[in-house]
Amino acid sequence: MTFIDQLQAATRANTSLLCVGLDPDPTKFPDHLKNDASRIFDFCAAIVDATADLACAFKPQIAYFAAHRAEDQLERLVAHIHRNAPGVPVILDAKRGDIGSTAEQYAIEAFERYGADAVTLSPFMGFDSVQPYLKHHGKGAFLLCRTSNPGGDDLQAQRLASIEGQPLLYEHVARLAQGPWNLNGQLGLVVGATYPAEIERVRALAPTLPLLIPGVGAQGGDATATVRAGLRTQGDAITGLVAVNSSRAILYASPGADFATAARAAADRTRVELHAARSH
Repeated sequence: MTFIDQLQAATRANTSLLCVGLDPDPTKFPDHLKNDASRIFDFCAAIVDATADLACAFKPQIAYFAAHRAEDQLERLVAHIHRNAPGVPVILDAKRGDIGSTAEQYAIEAFERYGADAVTLSPFMGFDSVQPYLKHHGKGAFLLCRTSNPGGDDLQAQRLASIEGQPLLYEHVARLAQGPWNLNGQLGLVVGATYPAEIERVRALAPTLPLLIPGVGAQGGDATATVRAGLRTQGDAITGLVAVNSSRAILYASPGADFATAARAAADRTRVELHAARSH
């Protein structure tokens, strides 16, 4: 199955638009694991097992592993997800952006070393920084488009005077991803939940691409507004997928030994809220 096939199937099987972000910070772990970076795998695997039937995707953030020399634990974690949640794809949040042979190595890192099904990329260096990822059959790539951070305005909201109609930069990225850059049919876009109007604009420009939407939960994005702006359906079929990410609100729902149970409850609340928005 291609990445988009996997995402579509997991969305349907788990009745879920929820992507569970895996951003392990040992200083925030429950008391019996706190400040022990050697337990990153144990913490994340417990979260995965508790939410496997509630998620449409899992999104480990590579910096949280690399900062603690825990890349081997990330490899084990992705293998654990594939084994224990076999229908749920893994999106490696790496935000890579480089050209030529370097991009080829980053693609090998994401898809062969870690075994991810998709990866996040920065498109700032242009198409030749994206193309090496598209050579990996069936693998997905989400391009940063309209991100949830306030500083995104510095570049993403600037107009491109040299292009007809003077689109904003993020609008141009959306058009490229929907059109000439999407060589393998597996491109998607990252759009922040903190900007629902921009989600709707991106969806208008890229009607069929999957959207990875961070910013719900701890960052304050509105789950209902996010789904209404980004999800597109035709009858029972989803024609425009969304994977709405929540990380900290799920991972750190409890500081106690019941952290996995609390994470499941938090994930299910968000899943239900996202699903309810589909009917409005």
